[in-house]
Amino acid sequence: MRQDTEKLFSYGTLQRETVQLATFNRRLEGEPDGLAGYQVTMIPILDEKVMKESGDTHYRNVQATGVSSDVVEGTVFKVTKSELEQADEYEADADYQRVLVELRSGMQAWVYLNLPE
Repeated sequence: MRQDTEKLFSYGTLQRETVQLATFNRRLEGEPDGLAGYQVTMIPILDEKVMKESGDTHYRNVQATGVSSDVVEGTVFKVTKSELEQADEYEADADYQRVLVELRSGMQAWVYLNLPE
């Protein structure tokens, strides 16, 4: 793996090819993985432009439960540092923060979470 490559875990819209093409100008390579000890929650989208563009009414979010049997399924992608910054911009609308987590496979990857204040 190239030295400037990062791992990014997606459980939501970044798994969509259309979003990848619009955000990164390419289709990302990824493999299935899971985030244990978390569950999916839904956050209403307040920005009408985002709702119209995505066709969604809610952002998917994950919340720590501490229960190992709770697993959020998703895809881990290989991205460059520059693409990780592009993902930061894409996720900014939902007030997500990028945090490093350990996936079910033992791999460390970045994930976006909307953390409670």
